[in-house]
Amino acid sequence: LQWSSPAEAIECFKSQEIWIAPPQFYELCRLCNFSSLSQLHKFSSQRALEGCERWMPVILNAADGYIQLLPGDELYPENPDYTGEKKILMSTDKKIEDLMKEGSVFHRIVIKKPNNLAVHVNIQAKHKHLNPLMINSDCLDGNSRL
Repeated sequence: LQWSSPAEAIECFKSQEIWIAPPQFYELCRLCNFSSLSQLHKFSSQRALEGCERWMPVILNAADGYIQLLPGDELYPENPDYTGEKKILMSTDKKIEDLMKEGSVFHRIVIKKPNNLAVHVNIQAKHKHLNPLMINSDCLDGNSRL
């Protein structure tokens, strides 16, 4: 067991020393907004009563990978299949790069390979939360000291 800062964990993920599931990668990118544990504590104490939102990613299969669409993204379905009973599969023959060029409202995790993730968010976070830093696992800014 090893304790790591969010930036260190992402660096280990990038170098394929560890694997991090996309939701946890997203949250580590959110934690990179804070340079210290005391900053995180202050932020969490201030926004504790603001509420939270529960949501589920929707997978869009692309020609060269896939995208986990999150609420607020322009491609997120109006009525997502929360239970899996409808068996709705979203797919396109387009490449991820083309989908990114065509879009303008993003809340997504782009996955090209198991250790190649990128978070893209340009919507306003709800409940006074902070958006994740948009970190591509191919390039890391290690400013967080948590």
